[in-house]
Amino acid sequence: MTEKDNIEQLFEQLKGKLDTQEPAIGHRERFMAKLETLPKKQSRIKKDSTWWKPLAIAASLLLLFSLALNFYNRPTTMEQQLSKISPEAVNSQYYFTSLIEEQVKTLQNERGPETDKMINDVMSQLNTLENDYKKLEQDLINGGNTKLILSAMIGNFQTRIGLLNEVIKQLEEIKSLKTQQHENSII
Repeated sequence: MTEKDNIEQLFEQLKGKLDTQEPAIGHRERFMAKLETLPKKQSRIKKDSTWWKPLAIAASLLLLFSLALNFYNRPTTMEQQLSKISPEAVNSQYYFTSLIEEQVKTLQNERGPETDKMINDVMSQLNTLENDYKKLEQDLINGGNTKLILSAMIGNFQTRIGLLNEVIKQLEEIKSLKTQQHENSII
């Protein structure tokens, strides 16, 4: 069936149901009269809806105020909170962190087939110690015993540095033994 057949079939079904009569006398005048009254109704609607403008302004101001309040009360970083409690702790943290980062770089440079497992184990232990350190920072900020916590934080750094120094020594010994074995096998 084509589209033309469908349309003709539709008109066949609607035959006698369509309104084909002329509109009643005066229809045009009534329609025009209704159109003339329409702007008057719209102006009344506009007057009734003017209360939305002050409400929108108030809502905007409330939103801006809440955003400003949220920005003002935004929590400071852990480092900022720590520096308020103990500026010396922040200085120590910078010193120890840079020392640890330097030793980790040295450790990473020594990676090889013989040392991968050892280095991975040390990195895992360093991550555990770093998580412990973050807990100590949180305890300090929450108002724990400042001297005791600061001492534990420094001990944590010393443990990490000691661990790194020990592993670096072991890696140097492995490298030295490897070099000696290589020299002995050449001779």
